[in-house]
Amino acid sequence: MPKVSRRQFLRTVAFALPAAVIVDTRLIEPTNLRIRQLTAHPNGSIRFIHITDFHHKGNRRYASEVIREINNLSSTFVCFTGDLVEDASYLDDALQFITQIKTPVYGSPGNHDYWCGAPFSKYEQAFSATGGRWLADTSVVLPEHDLELVGMGRAGVPLLKPPQATRRFLLTHYPKSVEDLCDERFDWIMAGHSHGGQVRIPGYGAIALPWGVGRYDLGFFPTEAGPLYVNPGIGTYRIPWRFNCRPEITVVTI
Repeated sequence: MPKVSRRQFLRTVAFALPAAVIVDTRLIEPTNLRIRQLTAHPNGSIRFIHITDFHHKGNRRYASEVIREINNLSSTFVCFTGDLVEDASYLDDALQFITQIKTPVYGSPGNHDYWCGAPFSKYEQAFSATGGRWLADTSVVLPEHDLELVGMGRAGVPLLKPPQATRRFLLTHYPKSVEDLCDERFDWIMAGHSHGGQVRIPGYGAIALPWGVGRYDLGFFPTEAGPLYVNPGIGTYRIPWRFNCRPEITVVTI
């Protein structure tokens, strides 16, 4: 076997590394699901799943994988924080996948759920079919858990009323909306919208973020309104790439 010089080796690496990164960013990581386990309380009585930003565009194989993973996890309910589709032509298909989830699904809308022009009556029917509910500027009480789920809608701030249960969780699409909650306090706040930036440079972070994110780009943040977790989402928007920012199903015990 002929020897490879150091210069030849470095040249090969220099060409191969960018190619590997491109393959990972475009073909592997966008559908390489991560299951993240968060324990907010070691003796927590509620275990639920948080997903967000599906942005379904017809990839049924990937959508089936997402639903299969959700159903394989033991959870009390599932929370979805917006952007099921960008194009209303994919809504029926996306909602069909939602109805395959075997635990109640509670969802709040994102900007694309409004922008695509799809009727919320379809969302309401599908989420109710799971035993859950579509929460756009409204809330629902789960008496068996002494828990109120509050869903944020178009206003960007929930239409709040006095707490209806001992514990309250907030579903909001926009992470930065926590700064508009004034004196309201929640036991857990979940958001999406940021996609984590989709492409994150090690040691630097997200290359770009959408409006409505602020400093809450990805992960856990203590805030005056309560503990906030920003999920990087299931799908992608505009550019179908992910790097150092895998799609995620978050399992929370609280």
